[in-house]
Amino acid sequence: MTFILIAEDEPRIASFVRKGLENAGYRAQVVEDGAEALAVALEDEVDLVLLDVGLPTMDGFEVLRRLRGQASSVPVIMLTARSSTRDTVDGLDAGANDYVSKPFTFDELLARVRSRLRETIASPSMAIVRGDVTLDVLARRATVSGREIDLSAREYALAEQFLRNPGQVLSREQLLSRVWGLDFDPGSNVVDVYVRYLRGKFGAHHITTVRGAGYRWD
Repeated sequence: MTFILIAEDEPRIASFVRKGLENAGYRAQVVEDGAEALAVALEDEVDLVLLDVGLPTMDGFEVLRRLRGQASSVPVIMLTARSSTRDTVDGLDAGANDYVSKPFTFDELLARVRSRLRETIASPSMAIVRGDVTLDVLARRATVSGREIDLSAREYALAEQFLRNPGQVLSREQLLSRVWGLDFDPGSNVVDVYVRYLRGKFGAHHITTVRGAGYRWD
């Protein structure tokens, strides 16, 4: 049975989420402390973590940084009452897979949980190889022709979207939703900026601009 860890120190929210997940067929455990959340999340049996930002002892951002520092690739959905873009970006840059602001409906949360779990099931391989480019999913490392290159968390997430969907045109809106998880101003050029970063690191020939539609990994 899929095991979901709920790291949340507000008893009402924790109970609400746990009961909802159990009714949906998942096994769920609640912890209220950041240090305990980290210890449990590092166990092999955890399939997904719902991680509150405002935890005692160690906040959610620090839990996530340490979790990724231990090379854990367990999916993490951040839960927070903070709604600022800066906090959201900080969480995603630290290695979060998704971000849900409080208050939220359980149906919304459950949809995010199912989506992140589907991604994990659909991608059991530890490495994605496309030509001379390889992404090591567990270690979160990238190489080009065997040479390791440095990628930020956001660059890695964008590269992973391209390599998992070779030959497909991905629109800017799709990439914003999957990588940033935010409703940016449609006029934002953040995707274009990060595509430029990736072209500089992987080689410009790998990412083709499809005018009026988006980008494609070739």
